[in-house]
Amino acid sequence: MAKKVSAKARAAARKQRDKWKTKRWYTIRAPRHPWEFKKIGETIGESDEHIMGRVYEMTQQEFNGDFTKMHVILRFRVTECVGQDALTTFIGHHHQTDHIRRQIRRYRGKVDDVVDVVSTDGYLVRLKPLIITQKRVQTSIKQAMRAKARELIVAFAAKSTFAKIQTHILDGTLEEELRKAVKPIYPVKSVAIRKSQLLQSGVVADSGKSLDEIHAEEARSDAELKAKKAAALASAMEDEEEEGEDAPSILDAAEAMEPASEKTEAPAEEAPAEEAAPEEAPAEEAAPASDVDHSSMTVAELKELLKAAGKPVSGKKADLIARLNE
Repeated sequence: MAKKVSAKARAAARKQRDKWKTKRWYTIRAPRHPWEFKKIGETIGESDEHIMGRVYEMTQQEFNGDFTKMHVILRFRVTECVGQDALTTFIGHHHQTDHIRRQIRRYRGKVDDVVDVVSTDGYLVRLKPLIITQKRVQTSIKQAMRAKARELIVAFAAKSTFAKIQTHILDGTLEEELRKAVKPIYPVKSVAIRKSQLLQSGVVADSGKSLDEIHAEEARSDAELKAKKAAALASAMEDEEEEGEDAPSILDAAEAMEPASEKTEAPAEEAPAEEAAPEEAPAEEAAPASDVDHSSMTVAELKELLKAAGKPVSGKKADLIARLNE
């Protein structure tokens, strides 16, 4: 009986491993309006049915690079799968609780509200504004500020699409308008739309760039980026080669840094060898240094001549030729 159980366990483990191999990666994209299918992440799943309905969360800093909005969490729900792309719908955002808690102090006043609005394209959205006053305020002042904020939000949504509502919430435009509206009533510390929630979808607009056009633009930008990287790498390699030809080697630098006493002792030790072969001296005298075309010689050959003459071998080719002609 124990063997049968272990066999079943092994079979289940093999089945689980095979199930994992069948999974594939999907690219999560933001809605067409107003984000034009922007890449926002990746997820893994066995099929399109497992991806549909998933909710993907990310900070606004990750979404658009705004460091001041790192406490804002955006939420997207996958509503359609096209090939390896998971298309989403923006379903709302919220501020982190600890950030809101830091804004509220004992000596300040808090004015919050819940406002349901309908956009021009039929989306039902719930917005929750939060107003923090400089000091504690009376209930009558809170009611006046709350009514003014509600009036402005409803009027704004009545003439805006859902895409426009998204952009104005995330870039702070709606919050700034609320600040200007309630500031004459009482000085405020901060104004924020602390939460938004999509309650009901409306009419989906078909205008704008298609997914194929977005893929073509991404492929073109990737190719341009690779070409720029290759050109920069080739330029860097050419600069290194030029520096390698002009710069002295480690041995040459070490010889150039030797004391003068060591350089003068070397010819004295080699003097007997020169006396032993006096026949080679006329051959060297037959070709004086002034008649040699140094410009046609390589850098290595010039350095050899300088070594033989006991002169420094550092510098560019023109410096080496000038040093030999001295």
